[in-house]
Amino acid sequence: MNELVTFLLAAAPISEIRGALPVAIGIFDMPVLQAYWIGVLGNIAPVFPLLMFWWYLSGFLMERAVFLNRFFNRLFDKTRVKHREKILKYGAFGLFLFVAIPLPITGAWTATVVAFIFGIPFDKAFLAILLGVMSAGLVVLSLTYGVIFII
Repeated sequence: MNELVTFLLAAAPISEIRGALPVAIGIFDMPVLQAYWIGVLGNIAPVFPLLMFWWYLSGFLMERAVFLNRFFNRLFDKTRVKHREKILKYGAFGLFLFVAIPLPITGAWTATVVAFIFGIPFDKAFLAILLGVMSAGLVVLSLTYGVIFII
């Protein structure tokens, strides 16, 4: 049961891996490697469907609602122009860094939106997010053990 809770916490958009690992290790006394891999799998599980979902949803809404079509085009164009140089410079590596640093709102869920808005190809986005989640997991493990050691 603890494994399922860890997986679901990692898959949830608010907690993701940065919330799942401290709970798995600190509360459930789960072995480190088990907690890490369940956390990574849980965090990456929604990425594939989300990357597909954003493309489908935007196409669906933009075809059926002129207002939404104009709104999203303006929003995306403005965002792309504002951050164009950063995306051209960093691309998928920037997406990796975005996910790898475990701060609020820098997880896999948000990264799927960023990849969609900036048109990062699916395979590059998925790999960057996966590696970012794995790196963030290592950072969270280090911080979790640092806090446990201090306590």
